Amino acid sequence: MINLEESTPFEDTINSELAIYYKRLFPFEDYYRWMSYRNQSIFQRREFAFTIIKNKKEIYIRHQSFDNAKKLEVEVRNLKPTKIHIGAMYNVRPTKPCYNNYFPTERELIFDIDINDYDDIRTCCTGDQICPKCWKFMALACKILDNGLRIDFGYNHILWVFSGRRGIHCWVCDQRARILSPSERQTVGKYFQIINGGKYTYKKVKLDNRTQYLISSALDMIRPIFVPFIVKEQDILGTNERLAKFLNVIYDAEDREALRSQMETLETSSQRWNTFVCYIENLLDKTKKEHHKYTYLIDEIMLQYTYPRMDIKVTETMNHLLKGPFCVHPKTGKISVPFSISTVDEFSTDNVPTIEILTEEMTKIDLEEGESVENINAERKNYKTSLDPALTVFREFISNLEYDK
Repeated sequence: MINLEESTPFEDTINSELAIYYKRLFPFEDYYRWMSYRNQSIFQRREFAFTIIKNKKEIYIRHQSFDNAKKLEVEVRNLKPTKIHIGAMYNVRPTKPCYNNYFPTERELIFDIDINDYDDIRTCCTGDQICPKCWKFMALACKILDNGLRIDFGYNHILWVFSGRRGIHCWVCDQRARILSPSERQTVGKYFQIINGGKYTYKKVKLDNRTQYLISSALDMIRPIFVPFIVKEQDILGTNERLAKFLNVIYDAEDREALRSQMETLETSSQRWNTFVCYIENLLDKTKKEHHKYTYLIDEIMLQYTYPRMDIKVTETMNHLLKGPFCVHPKTGKISVPFSISTVDEFSTDNVPTIEILTEEMTKIDLEEGESVENINAERKNYKTSLDPALTVFREFISNLEYDK
Protein backbone atom coordinates (compact mmCIF):
# COMPACT_ATOMS: atom_id res chain seq x y z
CA MET A 1 0.00 0.00 0.00
CA ILE A 2 1.61 3.27 -1.09
CA ASN A 3 0.52 6.76 -0.23
CA LEU A 4 2.33 9.68 -1.86
CA GLU A 5 2.22 13.11 -0.30
CA GLU A 6 4.12 16.38 -0.59
CA SER A 7 7.71 16.33 0.62
CA THR A 8 8.58 17.71 4.04
CA PRO A 9 10.74 20.75 4.82
CA PHE A 10 13.37 18.43 6.32
CA GLU A 11 13.92 16.52 3.09
CA ASP A 12 17.45 17.72 2.35
CA THR A 13 18.89 16.68 5.70
CA ILE A 14 16.46 14.20 7.21
CA ASN A 15 17.96 11.02 5.74
CA SER A 16 21.49 11.70 6.97
CA GLU A 17 20.24 12.68 10.42
CA LEU A 18 17.98 9.62 10.58
CA ALA A 19 20.92 7.39 9.72
CA ILE A 20 22.80 8.72 12.74
CA TYR A 21 19.77 8.66 15.01
CA TYR A 22 18.85 5.04 14.22
CA LYS A 23 22.44 3.92 14.59
CA ARG A 24 23.24 5.71 17.83
CA LEU A 25 20.09 6.46 19.83
CA PHE A 26 16.95 4.60 18.79
CA PRO A 27 16.05 2.02 21.49
CA PHE A 28 15.58 -1.13 19.39
CA GLU A 29 16.22 -3.54 22.26
CA ASP A 30 13.70 -1.68 24.44
CA TYR A 31 11.16 -1.85 21.61
CA TYR A 32 11.60 -5.61 21.50
CA ARG A 33 11.28 -5.95 25.27
CA TRP A 34 8.04 -3.95 25.16
CA MET A 35 6.34 -5.47 22.13
CA SER A 36 7.36 -9.07 22.65
CA TYR A 37 5.90 -9.20 26.18
CA ARG A 38 8.62 -11.78 26.85
CA ASN A 39 7.31 -13.95 24.04
CA GLN A 40 9.20 -13.90 20.73
CA SER A 41 6.21 -15.30 18.83
CA ILE A 42 4.15 -12.25 19.78
CA PHE A 43 6.84 -9.96 18.38
CA GLN A 44 7.13 -11.96 15.16
CA ARG A 45 3.39 -11.69 14.52
CA ARG A 46 3.37 -7.93 15.13
CA GLU A 47 2.70 -5.71 12.12
CA PHE A 48 5.03 -2.79 11.47
CA ALA A 49 4.65 -0.14 8.80
CA PHE A 50 7.09 2.53 7.68
CA THR A 51 6.84 5.96 6.12
CA ILE A 52 9.92 6.78 4.07
CA ILE A 53 10.91 9.74 1.91
CA LYS A 54 11.98 8.88 -1.61
CA ASN A 55 12.17 11.13 -4.66
CA LYS A 56 10.54 13.96 -2.72
CA LYS A 57 7.53 11.82 -1.88
CA GLU A 58 6.34 9.96 1.19
CA ILE A 59 5.92 6.22 0.68
CA TYR A 60 3.93 4.08 3.11
CA ILE A 61 5.02 0.43 3.48
CA ARG A 62 2.77 -1.98 5.42
CA HIS A 63 2.71 -5.66 6.47
CA GLN A 64 6.26 -5.82 7.84
CA SER A 65 7.32 -8.20 10.62
CA PHE A 66 10.62 -9.17 12.22
CA ASP A 67 12.16 -12.08 14.10
CA ASN A 68 13.89 -9.99 16.73
CA ALA A 69 15.27 -6.56 17.62
CA LYS A 70 18.33 -6.97 15.39
CA LYS A 71 16.27 -7.73 12.29
CA LEU A 72 14.10 -4.69 13.02
CA GLU A 73 17.19 -2.53 13.44
CA VAL A 74 18.73 -3.67 10.15
CA GLU A 75 15.57 -2.84 8.20
CA VAL A 76 15.01 0.50 9.93
CA ARG A 77 18.61 1.56 9.37
CA ASN A 78 18.28 0.57 5.73
CA LEU A 79 14.96 2.35 5.08
CA LYS A 80 15.47 5.31 7.46
CA PRO A 81 11.70 5.82 7.97
CA THR A 82 10.40 9.14 9.20
CA LYS A 83 7.64 7.22 10.97
CA ILE A 84 7.45 3.74 12.43
CA HIS A 85 3.84 2.61 12.71
CA ILE A 86 2.89 -0.17 15.10
CA GLY A 87 -0.03 -2.47 14.45
CA ALA A 88 -1.65 -5.50 16.03
CA MET A 89 -0.39 -9.02 16.60
CA TYR A 90 -1.97 -11.40 14.06
CA ASN A 91 -2.64 -15.11 13.93
CA VAL A 92 0.04 -15.40 11.22
CA ARG A 93 3.00 -13.24 10.32
CA PRO A 94 1.84 -10.06 8.52
CA THR A 95 4.50 -10.45 5.84
CA LYS A 96 2.61 -13.36 4.32
CA PRO A 97 -1.03 -12.84 5.21
CA CYS A 98 -3.63 -15.30 4.06
CA TYR A 99 -6.48 -12.85 3.59
CA ASN A 100 -9.16 -15.50 3.96
CA ASN A 101 -7.91 -16.40 7.41
CA TYR A 102 -5.93 -13.40 8.64
CA PHE A 103 -7.05 -11.58 11.76
CA PRO A 104 -5.63 -9.68 14.76
CA THR A 105 -5.37 -11.67 17.97
CA GLU A 106 -3.96 -9.02 20.33
CA ARG A 107 -3.62 -5.25 20.37
CA GLU A 108 -2.90 -2.70 23.04
CA LEU A 109 -5.92 -0.63 24.03
CA ILE A 110 -5.17 2.76 22.52
CA PHE A 111 -6.45 6.30 22.96
CA ASP A 112 -5.54 9.12 20.60
CA ILE A 113 -6.09 12.78 21.54
CA ASP A 114 -5.27 15.68 19.18
CA ILE A 115 -5.19 19.33 20.22
CA ASN A 116 -6.99 20.50 17.06
CA ASP A 117 -10.13 18.76 18.34
CA TYR A 118 -10.25 21.51 20.96
CA ASP A 119 -10.38 24.32 18.38
CA ASP A 120 -13.97 25.20 19.18
CA ILE A 121 -13.09 25.94 22.82
CA ARG A 122 -9.44 27.05 22.95
CA THR A 123 -8.65 30.67 22.18
CA CYS A 124 -4.84 30.68 22.31
CA CYS A 125 -4.08 28.62 19.16
CA THR A 126 -5.75 26.80 16.27
CA GLY A 127 -5.03 23.83 14.05
CA ASP A 128 -1.79 21.98 14.68
CA GLN A 129 -0.33 24.73 16.86
CA ILE A 130 0.24 23.90 20.51
CA CYS A 131 1.49 26.18 23.27
CA PRO A 132 1.85 25.92 27.08
CA LYS A 133 -1.76 27.07 27.47
CA CYS A 134 -2.93 24.37 25.03
CA TRP A 135 -0.95 21.73 26.88
CA LYS A 136 -3.17 22.23 29.93
CA PHE A 137 -6.03 20.68 27.95
CA MET A 138 -3.83 17.70 27.16
CA ALA A 139 -2.49 17.35 30.69
CA LEU A 140 -6.00 17.33 32.13
CA ALA A 141 -7.10 14.79 29.52
CA CYS A 142 -4.21 12.53 30.53
CA LYS A 143 -5.07 12.72 34.22
CA ILE A 144 -8.79 12.07 33.70
CA LEU A 145 -8.23 9.17 31.33
CA ASP A 146 -5.39 7.65 33.35
CA ASN A 147 -7.47 7.79 36.53
CA GLY A 148 -10.46 6.13 34.83
CA LEU A 149 -8.34 3.37 33.31
CA ARG A 150 -6.67 2.56 36.63
CA ILE A 151 -9.62 2.95 39.01
CA ASP A 152 -12.57 1.86 36.90
CA PHE A 153 -10.84 -0.89 34.89
CA GLY A 154 -7.89 -1.85 37.08
CA TYR A 155 -5.24 -1.37 34.39
CA ASN A 156 -1.69 -0.75 35.59
CA HIS A 157 0.60 -0.58 32.57
CA ILE A 158 -0.22 2.66 30.74
CA LEU A 159 2.31 4.36 28.46
CA TRP A 160 1.79 8.04 27.62
CA VAL A 161 3.52 9.42 24.51
CA PHE A 162 3.65 12.90 22.96
CA SER A 163 3.28 12.47 19.20
CA GLY A 164 5.86 15.09 18.27
CA ARG A 165 3.42 17.67 16.97
CA ARG A 166 -0.17 18.06 18.14
CA GLY A 167 -1.28 14.96 20.01
CA ILE A 168 -0.81 12.38 22.70
CA HIS A 169 -1.15 8.62 22.53
CA CYS A 170 -2.13 6.33 25.38
CA TRP A 171 -1.05 2.67 25.18
CA VAL A 172 -2.73 0.36 27.71
CA CYS A 173 -0.54 -2.72 27.76
CA ASP A 174 -2.03 -5.00 30.42
CA GLN A 175 -2.73 -8.46 29.03
CA ARG A 176 -6.44 -8.07 29.87
CA ALA A 177 -6.50 -4.97 27.69
CA ARG A 178 -4.55 -6.50 24.82
CA ILE A 179 -6.95 -9.42 24.34
CA LEU A 180 -10.14 -7.35 24.33
CA SER A 181 -12.43 -8.07 21.39
CA PRO A 182 -13.55 -5.27 19.06
CA SER A 183 -16.98 -5.17 20.74
CA GLU A 184 -15.36 -4.93 24.19
CA ARG A 185 -13.09 -2.12 22.97
CA GLN A 186 -16.15 -0.34 21.67
CA THR A 187 -17.74 -0.65 25.11
CA VAL A 188 -14.67 0.80 26.78
CA GLY A 189 -14.52 3.60 24.24
CA LYS A 190 -18.19 4.50 24.75
CA TYR A 191 -17.67 4.52 28.52
CA PHE A 192 -15.08 7.27 28.18
CA GLN A 193 -16.82 9.12 25.33
CA ILE A 194 -19.07 11.79 26.83
CA ILE A 195 -18.39 14.57 24.29
CA ASN A 196 -20.88 13.95 21.50
CA GLY A 197 -21.95 15.90 18.45
CA GLY A 198 -20.24 17.64 15.57
CA LYS A 199 -19.39 21.18 14.66
CA TYR A 200 -22.98 22.38 14.74
CA THR A 201 -23.92 20.73 18.02
CA TYR A 202 -23.90 23.45 20.66
CA LYS A 203 -24.43 21.31 23.75
CA LYS A 204 -22.15 18.30 23.58
CA VAL A 205 -22.53 16.85 27.10
CA LYS A 206 -25.73 15.53 28.69
CA LEU A 207 -25.70 14.16 32.25
CA ASP A 208 -28.37 12.46 34.32
CA ASN A 209 -28.81 11.17 37.85
CA ARG A 210 -27.00 7.94 36.96
CA THR A 211 -23.70 9.73 36.48
CA GLN A 212 -20.86 7.24 36.95
CA TYR A 213 -17.72 7.52 39.05
CA LEU A 214 -15.68 8.50 35.96
CA ILE A 215 -17.55 11.79 35.60
CA SER A 216 -17.67 12.62 39.29
CA SER A 217 -13.92 12.07 39.62
CA ALA A 218 -13.30 14.11 36.46
CA LEU A 219 -15.35 16.97 37.87
CA ASP A 220 -13.31 16.80 41.08
CA MET A 221 -10.26 17.59 38.93
CA ILE A 222 -12.00 20.17 36.75
CA ARG A 223 -13.88 22.36 39.25
CA PRO A 224 -10.83 23.84 41.05
CA ILE A 225 -9.14 24.87 37.80
CA PHE A 226 -12.10 25.78 35.58
CA VAL A 227 -12.22 29.48 36.41
CA PRO A 228 -8.45 30.19 36.36
CA PHE A 229 -7.83 28.01 33.30
CA ILE A 230 -10.94 28.23 31.11
CA VAL A 231 -12.73 31.39 32.22
CA LYS A 232 -9.71 33.61 32.84
CA GLU A 233 -6.78 32.23 30.83
CA GLN A 234 -8.75 31.02 27.80
CA ASP A 235 -11.09 34.01 28.26
CA ILE A 236 -14.07 32.07 26.89
CA LEU A 237 -16.52 34.92 27.54
CA GLY A 238 -14.16 37.78 26.77
CA THR A 239 -15.92 38.99 23.63
CA ASN A 240 -19.57 39.28 22.66
CA GLU A 241 -18.94 36.78 19.87
CA ARG A 242 -17.63 34.21 22.35
CA LEU A 243 -20.49 35.01 24.69
CA ALA A 244 -23.07 34.40 21.96
CA LYS A 245 -21.45 31.07 21.12
CA PHE A 246 -21.38 30.09 24.79
CA LEU A 247 -25.05 30.94 25.33
CA ASN A 248 -26.12 28.60 22.54
CA VAL A 249 -26.08 25.83 25.17
CA ILE A 250 -29.26 27.45 26.59
CA TYR A 251 -32.15 26.05 24.59
CA ASP A 252 -34.79 28.30 26.13
CA ALA A 253 -34.83 31.55 24.12
CA GLU A 254 -36.21 33.63 27.01
CA ASP A 255 -33.48 32.54 29.39
CA ARG A 256 -30.83 32.94 26.72
CA GLU A 257 -31.81 36.53 25.96
CA ALA A 258 -32.13 37.40 29.65
CA LEU A 259 -28.60 36.13 30.23
CA ARG A 260 -27.26 37.90 27.17
CA SER A 261 -28.64 41.27 28.29
CA GLN A 262 -27.09 40.87 31.75
CA MET A 263 -23.73 39.50 30.67
CA GLU A 264 -23.03 41.85 27.77
CA THR A 265 -22.89 44.81 30.16
CA LEU A 266 -20.00 43.20 32.08
CA GLU A 267 -16.35 43.58 31.10
CA THR A 268 -14.52 40.40 32.04
CA SER A 269 -15.03 36.69 31.52
CA SER A 270 -14.97 36.17 35.29
CA GLN A 271 -17.80 38.65 35.85
CA ARG A 272 -19.83 37.11 33.07
CA TRP A 273 -19.27 33.56 34.33
CA ASN A 274 -20.29 34.49 37.88
CA THR A 275 -23.45 36.12 36.56
CA PHE A 276 -24.26 33.02 34.51
CA VAL A 277 -23.77 30.71 37.50
CA CYS A 278 -25.94 32.89 39.76
CA TYR A 279 -28.72 33.01 37.16
CA ILE A 280 -28.82 29.21 36.76
CA GLU A 281 -28.60 28.59 40.51
CA ASN A 282 -31.47 31.01 41.15
CA LEU A 283 -33.61 29.19 38.62
CA LEU A 284 -32.86 25.86 40.29
CA ASP A 285 -33.67 27.31 43.73
CA LYS A 286 -37.20 28.01 42.52
CA THR A 287 -37.61 24.22 42.14
CA LYS A 288 -39.95 24.66 39.22
CA LYS A 289 -40.43 21.58 37.12
CA GLU A 290 -39.62 23.42 33.90
CA HIS A 291 -36.14 24.20 35.20
CA HIS A 292 -35.08 20.56 35.66
CA LYS A 293 -33.20 20.77 32.35
CA TYR A 294 -30.68 23.03 34.10
CA THR A 295 -29.94 20.61 36.96
CA TYR A 296 -26.57 19.54 35.59
CA LEU A 297 -25.96 22.46 33.23
CA ILE A 298 -22.96 24.00 35.01
CA ASP A 299 -21.21 20.64 35.30
CA GLU A 300 -22.06 19.85 31.67
CA ILE A 301 -20.46 23.11 30.54
CA MET A 302 -17.34 22.44 32.61
CA LEU A 303 -17.02 19.01 31.02
CA GLN A 304 -17.68 20.33 27.53
CA TYR A 305 -14.79 22.79 27.87
CA THR A 306 -12.27 20.45 29.50
CA TYR A 307 -13.07 16.72 29.15
CA PRO A 308 -10.80 14.58 26.90
CA ARG A 309 -11.67 14.68 23.20
CA MET A 310 -10.65 11.34 21.70
CA ASP A 311 -10.62 9.78 18.26
CA ILE A 312 -12.71 6.90 19.49
CA LYS A 313 -12.32 4.87 16.28
CA VAL A 314 -8.66 4.34 17.20
CA THR A 315 -9.78 2.82 20.50
CA GLU A 316 -12.50 0.61 19.04
CA THR A 317 -10.56 -1.13 16.26
CA MET A 318 -7.74 -3.65 16.55
CA ASN A 319 -6.13 -3.21 13.12
CA HIS A 320 -5.43 0.52 13.40
CA LEU A 321 -1.74 1.38 13.08
CA LEU A 322 -0.32 4.09 15.32
CA LYS A 323 3.00 5.90 15.23
CA GLY A 324 5.34 4.43 17.82
CA PRO A 325 7.38 6.26 20.44
CA PHE A 326 10.79 7.70 19.49
CA CYS A 327 9.79 8.36 15.89
CA VAL A 328 10.81 11.66 14.31
CA HIS A 329 7.89 13.83 13.29
CA PRO A 330 8.65 14.94 9.71
CA LYS A 331 6.85 18.27 10.05
CA THR A 332 8.52 19.47 13.26
CA GLY A 333 11.61 17.29 13.57
CA LYS A 334 10.60 16.54 17.17
CA ILE A 335 10.91 13.09 18.67
CA SER A 336 7.77 11.29 19.80
CA VAL A 337 8.64 10.94 23.47
CA PRO A 338 7.10 9.02 26.38
CA PHE A 339 6.35 11.08 29.48
CA SER A 340 5.30 10.33 33.03
CA ILE A 341 1.72 10.98 34.12
CA SER A 342 3.09 12.11 37.50
CA THR A 343 4.86 15.07 35.87
CA VAL A 344 2.44 15.76 33.01
CA ASP A 345 1.73 19.31 34.23
CA GLU A 346 5.43 20.17 33.95
CA PHE A 347 5.88 18.60 30.51
CA SER A 348 6.69 21.18 27.83
CA THR A 349 6.43 20.55 24.12
CA ASP A 350 9.00 23.31 23.65
CA ASN A 351 11.58 21.16 25.44
CA VAL A 352 11.02 18.05 23.34
CA PRO A 353 14.30 17.34 21.50
CA THR A 354 14.45 17.50 17.72
CA ILE A 355 16.55 15.23 15.56
CA GLU A 356 18.72 18.25 14.71
CA ILE A 357 19.41 18.97 18.38
CA LEU A 358 20.22 15.31 19.08
CA THR A 359 22.60 15.17 16.12
CA GLU A 360 24.38 18.27 17.41
CA GLU A 361 24.63 16.76 20.90
CA MET A 362 26.09 13.52 19.55
CA THR A 363 28.50 15.42 17.30
CA LYS A 364 29.75 17.45 20.25
CA ILE A 365 30.35 14.32 22.31
CA ASP A 366 32.22 12.63 19.45
CA LEU A 367 34.37 15.67 18.78
CA GLU A 368 35.36 15.77 22.43
CA GLU A 369 36.39 12.12 22.13
CA GLY A 370 38.15 12.60 18.81
CA GLU A 371 35.61 10.58 16.84
CA SER A 372 33.08 11.31 14.10
CA VAL A 373 29.35 10.83 14.58
CA GLU A 374 28.92 10.46 10.82
CA ASN A 375 30.73 7.14 10.99
CA ILE A 376 27.59 5.06 11.19
CA ASN A 377 29.63 1.85 11.13
CA ALA A 378 31.13 2.70 14.49
CA GLU A 379 30.00 0.84 17.57
CA ARG A 380 26.89 2.15 19.27
CA LYS A 381 27.72 4.08 22.42
CA ASN A 382 25.72 5.22 25.41
CA TYR A 383 25.24 8.87 24.52
CA LYS A 384 24.00 11.30 27.15
CA THR A 385 21.55 13.54 25.33
CA SER A 386 18.32 15.45 25.91
CA LEU A 387 16.48 12.25 24.94
CA ASP A 388 17.57 10.58 28.20
CA PRO A 389 14.52 11.60 30.31
CA ALA A 390 12.16 10.00 27.79
CA LEU A 391 14.30 6.87 27.57
CA THR A 392 14.25 6.61 31.37
CA VAL A 393 10.43 6.84 31.43
CA PHE A 394 10.19 4.19 28.70
CA ARG A 395 12.58 1.76 30.38
CA GLU A 396 10.92 2.13 33.77
CA PHE A 397 7.58 1.38 32.13
CA ILE A 398 8.99 -1.76 30.47
CA SER A 399 10.62 -2.94 33.71
CA ASN A 400 7.33 -2.62 35.58
CA LEU A 401 5.58 -4.47 32.76
CA GLU A 402 8.09 -7.33 32.88
CA TYR A 403 8.09 -7.46 36.68
CA ASP A 404 4.32 -7.90 36.73
CA LYS A 405 4.45 -11.04 34.54
